[in-house]
Amino acid sequence: MIRAATADDLEAINDIYNHYVGDSHVTFDDEPMTMEGRREWFAHYSDGGRHRVVVAIEDGRLIGYAASSRLRTKPGYVTSVETSVYVAPDEVGKGAGSRLYDALFKSLEGEDVHRAYAGIALPNPESIGLHEKFGFKRVAHFTEQGRKFGRYWDVDWFEKPLDGAPEPI
Repeated sequence: MIRAATADDLEAINDIYNHYVGDSHVTFDDEPMTMEGRREWFAHYSDGGRHRVVVAIEDGRLIGYAASSRLRTKPGYVTSVETSVYVAPDEVGKGAGSRLYDALFKSLEGEDVHRAYAGIALPNPESIGLHEKFGFKRVAHFTEQGRKFGRYWDVDWFEKPLDGAPEPI
C-alpha cells in the first residue's frame, strides 16, 4: 500500500534514512537525523501542492518513502522540485522504489510543477535505472561534488519534465 505520510511515520522514515547516513554515500549527511530534525523536515510537506511525502507499507511495516521537496528558495524555482526515494535496505530491488515514485508523480499531476530534479551520488546504478525508468534524463555531471567517508564523490543530476505548470505569459 502507498499512501501520504503522517507524523506517525516519522520514526520509521528516520530509521530508513539514518541507515543511509551511516552506511552509504547516497546522502552527504554524515550525522544521523534526530527526531526533532525529522519533525522540522516534515513540516515542509502536505497532502496537496508541490511538496509531498508518500510511504510504502507492507505487512504493517513502513518499507520506504519518496518525497518532492523544494529545489531552491528563490521564487523563480517555485515550479521545480527535487525528488528522492529511500527504501529499507532489506527491501531494495523488490519494486518499492518504483511503486513509491509512481504514486508520488501521480499525486503531482495537475499541480503547478514544471520540472523534477534528482541528484545521484555515484556510483549508484540502481538509482540511475529507477530515475531513467520514470523519464528522468541526465543533465549534469559534477566531479567530486561531495565529500563523505574520507573521499570525494561525483554527482549526476537528472531532470524530468512535468506537465502541471502553466506556460509563462
